[in-house]
Amino acid sequence: MAASAKSFLADAGYGEQELDANSALMELDKGLRSGKLGEQCEAVVRFPRLFQKYPFPILINSAFLKLADVFRVGNNFLRLCVLKVTQQSEKHLEKILNVDEFVKRVFSVIHSNDPVARAITLRMLGSMASIIPERKNAHHSIRQSLDSHDNVEVEAAIFAAANFSAQSKDFAAGICNKISEMIQGLATPVDLKLKLIPILQHMHHDASLASSSRQLLQQLVTSYPSTKMVIVTLHTFTLLAASSLVDIPKQIQLLLQYLKNDPRKAVKRLAIQDLKLLANKTPHTWSRENIQALCESALHTPYDSLKLGMLSVLSTLSGTIAIKQYFSSAPGTAATTARSFDLVKLAQECCYHNNRGIAAHGVRILTNISASCQEKDLLPLEQDAVFGLESLLVLCSQDDSPGAQATLKITLTCMVKLVKCRPHLSQSVVESLLTQLQSAQDAARIHMCHCLAAIAMQLPVLADGMLGDLMDLYKLIGRSTTDKKQELLVSLATVIFVSSQKALSSEIKTVIKQQLENASNGWTAYRIARQASRMGNHDMARELYQSLLTQVASEHFYFWLNSLKEFSHAEQCLTGLQEDNYSSALSCIAEALKSYHKGIASLTAASTPLNPLSFQCGFVKLRIDLLQAFSQLICTCNSLKTSPPPAIATTIAMTSGNDLQRCGRISNQMKHSMEEFRNLATRYGDLYQSSFDADSATLRNVELQQQSCLLISHAIEALILDPESASFQEYSSNGTAHVESEYERRMMSVFNHVLEEVESLNRKYAPVSYLHTACLCNAVIALLKVPLSFQRYFFQKLQSTSIKLALSPSPRNPAEPIAVQNNQQLALKVEGVVQHGSKPGLFRKIQSVCLNVSSVLQSKSGQDYKIPIDNMTNEMEQRVEPHNDYFSTQFLLNFVILGTHNITVESSVIDSNGIVWKTGPKTTIFVKSLEDPYSQQVRLQQQQGQPPSQQQQQRTAYSRF
Repeated sequence: MAASAKSFLADAGYGEQELDANSALMELDKGLRSGKLGEQCEAVVRFPRLFQKYPFPILINSAFLKLADVFRVGNNFLRLCVLKVTQQSEKHLEKILNVDEFVKRVFSVIHSNDPVARAITLRMLGSMASIIPERKNAHHSIRQSLDSHDNVEVEAAIFAAANFSAQSKDFAAGICNKISEMIQGLATPVDLKLKLIPILQHMHHDASLASSSRQLLQQLVTSYPSTKMVIVTLHTFTLLAASSLVDIPKQIQLLLQYLKNDPRKAVKRLAIQDLKLLANKTPHTWSRENIQALCESALHTPYDSLKLGMLSVLSTLSGTIAIKQYFSSAPGTAATTARSFDLVKLAQECCYHNNRGIAAHGVRILTNISASCQEKDLLPLEQDAVFGLESLLVLCSQDDSPGAQATLKITLTCMVKLVKCRPHLSQSVVESLLTQLQSAQDAARIHMCHCLAAIAMQLPVLADGMLGDLMDLYKLIGRSTTDKKQELLVSLATVIFVSSQKALSSEIKTVIKQQLENASNGWTAYRIARQASRMGNHDMARELYQSLLTQVASEHFYFWLNSLKEFSHAEQCLTGLQEDNYSSALSCIAEALKSYHKGIASLTAASTPLNPLSFQCGFVKLRIDLLQAFSQLICTCNSLKTSPPPAIATTIAMTSGNDLQRCGRISNQMKHSMEEFRNLATRYGDLYQSSFDADSATLRNVELQQQSCLLISHAIEALILDPESASFQEYSSNGTAHVESEYERRMMSVFNHVLEEVESLNRKYAPVSYLHTACLCNAVIALLKVPLSFQRYFFQKLQSTSIKLALSPSPRNPAEPIAVQNNQQLALKVEGVVQHGSKPGLFRKIQSVCLNVSSVLQSKSGQDYKIPIDNMTNEMEQRVEPHNDYFSTQFLLNFVILGTHNITVESSVIDSNGIVWKTGPKTTIFVKSLEDPYSQQVRLQQQQGQPPSQQQQQRTAYSRF
């Protein structure tokens, strides 16, 4: 539990030494028992930090029981502090083991004469509703407190009632009538009614309850037409419909009715807000008529703020299935079909509106229609969309206010989307971007560069045309060192790297370096070098890393930059490879390996316990082994010249029955080489599986490395080892429609070329001829000539996920074994906590955790019986779904054989797509299996009574096991 014994108190200045979980809890307990109120409060408010640091049940249970004691005997201010802690630590509540004891201590305060104490207790119970949803005494207290004459207590009871209604079907059904009576009762003040109505949003546990709540809300909307009442009731109506699902179409109609007919702007705004909520949640429930009604309202409203809201709803719907339903040929008259284009008319009107937000939603609607609807009569919309986007671009790029920048982002996103689905529009879009780039504000230029890079990635044909304009702009950037200028330098450099598809010309390198010397800081240079490594411009990257080596403050950073410099140099060596020149290829690979070995030594020195750089080390080690395997393969191919088959090779092949023997020693070498490439492919697969937090581009990069290994192993098999049974179907290209980067595009083209070459040679000539070896060597050179891309995860970890395991029973000393009698089973409890970084679930989320428990006998004690292999090991697997980032499960393990057993618990993660990721960790404990006293006694008696028949004794003793 206290494995990572880093101080949580030292950070807060509470104590200087590092403390484990128990010491930290004792420290806080001392504060709770202090006589001073200030110290007690300080101790209470430190508990959430403790829970974050040590999120396991044994500590959380003890801590909450201590807090419950403080709540029971403390004053109201202390109770309020405990309430806040409970609300902050809501996800840890289910880890409380003694729920009854905890509730009993808290609940005792409900009988106090002080209404404020009772109110705090009600709020406390409401905050705990997730762990005590069916406690009847809590239900009764809430119902009673709703009739209290003290406003504070009634409000607390409303809070508790809402929380319990969300968790408990019985409570919701029981309280519904009571709430209904209070809302309709004349004695209830209006402000209290406004607080009671939202409770009805939780009455969705069954159809009849939802229906009765809906009827009540319908009555309220008509009976109480005041603005506040209508707003609260309509919003509750929407939330109830969204949870119960069945009434969503009715709710959309009701909201549209209020939007059209109610004259009050506040009500109209609420209707728009709720329509947006339903458009996000259930776009498929929007009918053609609904969208039509919303279009009509937007066309006729004189208010820009309302038009903006309605267009926001329509632009959300335009990116979903609803737009296809709207444009699908609906049965009806010609007039209906003609009116169905009201949405287009509205969007075209709004594209040039003087309000930027309205114009942005207008062009977004046109872009989404152009992207999703391929009908011929909508083709003119593409041109409208392009003109609208260009006018917004001109408007927003001259203004650096936050509103203009937000609109510009929407515009640029639409441009990328439009170019992706309609490539023939790309030329005009790129030209307008380049023209505008010259006169735009710096903040706008950054976003425009990102947009150009995205378009150039998708359509590399356009990239060459951009380069001249971009270089002119790069020279013009002033010598200012503001953040915006630095960001612009990085963004422009990125587009230049993307645009110059092959190697950078010396002129471009000179311009970039001059500008960096004039106006940049080290961080900007590092970011540009990082982009160069990603785009495969390793000579530029190496020079920049070299210049940064002396500018860093810590030796870890120095070694990191040095390793990057060496890797860039190594990859730069490989750009000199030429086809059919195998001796120079070997020397280039040897030079690259020399730099890689220096780099991996430096990378190891850069790693720290907190940042072990495991992915980076794994990736580079695999690259080294791959280069060595390539080098070995070229040497093997050359051996056909240096060591041709002996004269008797044919005779040997005939006598051994192995036709490959006539090729001489090269056949065995090729077999070893093929196995090596297959082994490398497996290791790349393992690296892929262990990179749960990597972005998709990095994973695709690892996958391409794996595919290159499989390709070479397949080529060896198809050309030399087994040309008869080689199949090309499974390796055939499945098109390059989803290619995301230039690196991937070039790799895929090499794969296809190599496969074509191998297929044309296969079965034409008997192995092994010089044509076969030349084909393999050229395949290796073609793969190495594509500059390696070091993707984002190599430099930057955007998502961070780790699992922390706790096993019980666990020994006090890790090296000490746990004693278990061999006639009993060990119940091993495995608890775990999923810990996240600042952006949980950015690329993928954990659906469930797979726990694998295995035990191996390490050393036997006692007599050596013949024991079935089944009893030697335990192998079990369980899948558990984490709830609030916590999971726990149990395993029953047998240890029949006397001796020391090693138990290993390994966790892996299954994401929402069902893919298994081997994230770890792996935890080990030792168990010592001891003979139970009764068996030991029987055995001793038998040994004393019948010493000669020792052989028989062994058999009978084993039969007991």
